[in-house]
This record gives sequence, C-alpha cells and structure tokens, in this order.
Amino acid sequence: MHYDLPLERLQEYAPDLPEPADLDDFWARTLAPLRRDASYERVDNGLVGVETWDVVLSGYAGDPVRAWLHLPAAALRSGPLPGVVQYQGYNGGRGLPHEHVLWATAGYAHLVVDTRGQGSGWTTGATGDPAGSGPAQPGFLTRGLDDPDTLYYRRVYADAVAALEVLRSHELVDPARVAVAGGSQGGGISTSVAALVPSSVAAVLADVPFLCDFRRAASVAQAEPYLELVRYLAAHRDRVEQTFATLAYVDAAVLAPRATAPALFSVALMDVTCPPSTVFAAYHRYGGPTATKEIDVYEYNDHEGGGAYHQARQLAWLAQVL
Repeated sequence: MHYDLPLERLQEYAPDLPEPADLDDFWARTLAPLRRDASYERVDNGLVGVETWDVVLSGYAGDPVRAWLHLPAAALRSGPLPGVVQYQGYNGGRGLPHEHVLWATAGYAHLVVDTRGQGSGWTTGATGDPAGSGPAQPGFLTRGLDDPDTLYYRRVYADAVAALEVLRSHELVDPARVAVAGGSQGGGISTSVAALVPSSVAAVLADVPFLCDFRRAASVAQAEPYLELVRYLAAHRDRVEQTFATLAYVDAAVLAPRATAPALFSVALMDVTCPPSTVFAAYHRYGGPTATKEIDVYEYNDHEGGGAYHQARQLAWLAQVL
C-alpha cells in the first residue's frame, strides 16, 4: 500500500537536515590514511566472455576487503575501459564469481565489493569486520553508535572509497570514467562515496537507497533494517538526540549536496524497507540545485524497485553518460 507521502508531496520533500560542524574534517581524517593496495588472483568463473580476479584490497585501518574484478574477455587485448564499482545490499556480499557480471558483459571493468562483516543473508561474503563496538541491536545499523569514530558505517564508507580508488588505478581502466552503483544499502553507499570523493566519481546509480534521512526513516519504515534503529532507541530512551547526531556523519542525504557527478536514482512508492520520502530526501539534496540528476519512480513496487526494467534503464543511461 502507499503508506508514505503522496507523490506530489514527495516531489517537493527536501528537508533541511542538520549536519555536524566537523563533518568535512571527520571524513578528511578518516580517508587520509587509505591506500590503493590490492592483490589479484585469477579465478575460473566458468564463463566465456568474462574474466574474473579475486581481489584483496586495503580498507579502513588497512583491514582486508574482498572483491571480484570482472573484465570483458576482449579487454585483455584492449582498453582503457569505463568502470563500475558495485556495492551490496544489506547483509549481501560479493557472492560467487559468476553471480554479478552484468556490467562486465556490457563492456565495463566491474568491481563487486564485499561489505565488511556482511554476506550471510541473501548472498555470501568473504570479508570480516575486526573492529568491535558497544551495545547494539542485532544487525549492523546500530553498531558503534556511542561515538562517530566507532560507527560501523564509517568503516564501510572508507572501504567503499578505497575500492573505488583501486579500480580507478587499474591499468586497464580509465580513471575518469568510473561509476559507483548499488541498490538499497549499496545505493546509500554509492551516494555517500560520490559526496566524499566527488572528483573520483564519474556517475552514480543509486537504486532504492538505504541510509538516508535516518530520523524520518525511523518514524515511518515498516520493515528491517531501519527497525533495528527503532528497537535500539526504544531500549536507549536517553540517547535519541545523540543517536541521530552521530548517524548524521553517515547519512547519505546529509552528505549528498557535496556530490557533483551525474546521478540516476530510483524509488518505489510501496517500498516498506526504504521509505520513499527518505529516497527523495537524498535525491533532492544531491549535488545542490544545479546537479545533473534523474529519478525513476515505480509506483506499485516494493523494495525490488524497478528490477530488470531499471537495469535496462541504467545500461542505457550509463552508456550515454560515460
């Protein structure tokens, strides 16, 4: 059912979200130590048109992050290629070598990146999270909420930036033509990465993004993972304002005005996981008033969004942009 704001109000929903005074310094300090270190081991993916490497890159604090690098077989004799860094939905991982090869089959260098500590939900991952945290709800959203420095998503976003720079530095990749992409959590990560390192991102594909407008999401979301936050605040009644102030450091809608790359968003108006209003918050704030951006609206869909229809739209849009 349509439980959020009607579409005419969503098209105007651009909240003035408070941001931490030290937001830019916080992220400059977080990202400064990152390296472009990566190792590559070729693997047999069972496919003919795509070659795959098992990648281990250095993420936050030098922690190892796993990814698959897929290249069109023809790329081994040509280049440079445009690239796509793909971030995963909540509790998904890079999966098996043959699972995520759409962008490589379309001619892109395609880096499929694990999310640390995740990958035991709808597909598998191979990256742990060595850092600990204080009391948290089961899941990932409330880990490290005591302090911005310990926030789980601080580490995730740093890993994501490191992965982007690894792909941009690959000898077969054109560093000026690398896009970031993902659905749900991956859409929120993509939006945030575009804001954190705008000069490194050529385009953004943010599909039904998570991690946006946390206070609004906690008020209206009908399903996990935002309900982790609701349960946490129900238990920690004295930490409501502190919690939202901390989450502002990783709120994709708060970060979004810093982005500059062209962007294609999508939203589903029956999405009970990522409320449509939170997606529009990130979209309207993205890149400021002069940004080149579009949003596709799927009126009768839940969190699956546009599915294969939207993939076709993304293929055509990114080919035009890059």
